Amino acid sequence: MKPLSFKRHRFPADVIRHAVWLYFRFSLSFRDVEELMAQRGIDVTYETIRCWTIKFGPLIARRLKKRRGSPTGRWHLDEMVCKIGGRRMYLWRAVDDEGEVLDVIVQRRRDTEAALKLIRRLLRNQPVEPETITTDGLASYGAALEQLELRHLHRPSRLRDNNRVENSHLPIRRRERQQQRFKTQASAQRFLTTNAAIYNTFNIQRHLISRSTLRRFRADADAAWMAAVACYFAGKGYF
Repeated sequence: MKPLSFKRHRFPADVIRHAVWLYFRFSLSFRDVEELMAQRGIDVTYETIRCWTIKFGPLIARRLKKRRGSPTGRWHLDEMVCKIGGRRMYLWRAVDDEGEVLDVIVQRRRDTEAALKLIRRLLRNQPVEPETITTDGLASYGAALEQLELRHLHRPSRLRDNNRVENSHLPIRRRERQQQRFKTQASAQRFLTTNAAIYNTFNIQRHLISRSTLRRFRADADAAWMAAVACYFAGKGYF
C-alpha cells in the first residue's frame, strides 16, 4: 500500500496521527482531543482536528481493513434507529459471531430493498461465504434472502439469540450521544465506516483472555496501526 503523505501540514505527522487515533479510539469530542493535545503542549484547534479526521480517517481505515484476517462465516445482522439532521434514519450493521464489524450502512428506509443492499455488499466485499445469517424478526431480511436464494442460511430469532449484534450497537450509541447526534447522512456514514475499522483493530475483548495474551494482542494492534499510518519522507524511507 502507498504510504500516507502529510505534506503541507504545519504540524508533524506524529501529532496528526495521535490526534486521529484519540478521536476514533475513544469516545471523545473534537474539543476533548484539543484539550488532551494542549496538555501535551500542542496548541491545535478542534476545527483543525476535525479536518484531520475527515482527511486521514478513511485512508487509515482502508489500510487497517486490508490487514485484517478473514472474519467467520456466522453473520449477525440488525438495524437501529437514529436521528440524523432531524430525520429518522436506520443504521444497518453486520457483525460476525466474534464481534468483528463486517459492514455499516446508513439508509433512510427499513424495508426489503435496504436489507438487500446490506446483504449484497456483504457478499461482494467479504472474503468468506456465509455459513449462517442470524437476524431479528424483521420480515425484510427473509424477503431479501429469498431473492438471493440464501433462505436456507437464515436464522430468524428473538432479541436474546441475536445479542452479538445488539450489544455491538452500544459503542455507536455512546458516540452518538458524545457528538450530540450525527449531522448528515454522509458524515455519519464516513465516521461509522472509519470507526468500525479502528474498533475491529483494538477490540481485544480483554475480559476473555489472560494478562500475557492481552499484552500480546495490544502489541499486535499497535503494530497494525503504525503500519497503517506509515508515511514517507524523501530520502529517509518509511516512518
